[in-house]
Amino acid sequence: MVKLFLFLLCFLCFNGVSLGGDFNVKDYGAKADGRTDDAQAFEDTWKAACCSNGPATIWIPQGTYLVGPLKFTGPCKSVPRITMKMEASVPKLGYLKAETDLNEYPTGDWIFFGWIDKLSIVGTGTFDGQGASIWHLNDCQQNKKCKLLPTNLKFIAMTNTHIKGITSLNSKNFHIGVVDCKHFKATNLKIIAPGESPNTDGMHVERCSDVIIKNTRVATGDDCISLGQGLSNVFISGIECGPGHGISVGSLGKYPQEKDVSGIIVKDSTITGTLNGISIKSWPSSPSPSTAYNITFENIIMNNVNNPVIIDQLYCPSGNCPNQTPSQVKITDVFFKNIHGSSSSEVAVILHCSQGFPCHNVQLQDINIVRSSVGAPTRSTCMNIKALYSGIQVPPPCS
Repeated sequence: MVKLFLFLLCFLCFNGVSLGGDFNVKDYGAKADGRTDDAQAFEDTWKAACCSNGPATIWIPQGTYLVGPLKFTGPCKSVPRITMKMEASVPKLGYLKAETDLNEYPTGDWIFFGWIDKLSIVGTGTFDGQGASIWHLNDCQQNKKCKLLPTNLKFIAMTNTHIKGITSLNSKNFHIGVVDCKHFKATNLKIIAPGESPNTDGMHVERCSDVIIKNTRVATGDDCISLGQGLSNVFISGIECGPGHGISVGSLGKYPQEKDVSGIIVKDSTITGTLNGISIKSWPSSPSPSTAYNITFENIIMNNVNNPVIIDQLYCPSGNCPNQTPSQVKITDVFFKNIHGSSSSEVAVILHCSQGFPCHNVQLQDINIVRSSVGAPTRSTCMNIKALYSGIQVPPPCS
């Protein structure tokens, strides 16, 4: 089906090439009145820009655009670069609002980008998933056959992508999904949903290389940023996280033949009022072995975080994981440096590693996490690990 679509796109481009320039969604029929479905106008605008013979800019000017699922796909071989600009000098200008009827989303995506080289999405516009009306339908913690709700923005098999300045609001499921991408950069984003909204991860990244996420505010109902399998060279800094579940590597080891994770750096960030802080998570009973290595968490401030520092190789959020054989995810060369602040619980450091593959070369340097309650101590708990410690250690290392 994908090959057929790409063939048709190339055929249409061959029969209607322009010389690039500006492409305004209103020129292609968008009403921007918040009531009329403008999806066709957006798709027609994309087709014209993708088929152009020079640098193309898609303009989404002031207005509220009601749209169902949108697919922006390539390859756009003749276009050096496509830039999508969203204007928003005041609230609800350059504002995309999702349809709330789930029957409109047969593929589980709202805004989908795929197989495009050199795409930029810039501006201060908003993608509003209107998730509050359907969050009660999210039962995936209890129902393994659940139907996933739509992701706000999904990027598949992209190269040289940059998203800057935009806001993702009240997604039905994940806010931003990034899969099979190379050279992906996200800066100055706002990702917002209530703390009680289910499964609204701010950004989920997997099977990608050379990813940068910087200077972004994430307040949501699940992981602020989750890093899945098959990642290499990921740099994250300047994140303000909370509410939510913190910044996590994983969960890993749930599916067969997962790829390794390596070269992860998370630094210079603040985590406030979250369930977890910084974590590495893997499932018990992994179907096949993999490795997570060369991971650094550095210069992280914790403000009243329930579980500030975690390695959890018995990850089972439902509490119902049968046949809990040891995780086959090998965790090695992990560095926690200059992590300080406050914990809302007594246990500030959890290092629970696999009995089958004990953690190796996990180093903690200058950890200073005190209890939010004045005068109450914090402590560490460890399993299947001999960590290396240096500098300040509050709570004290495991005995």
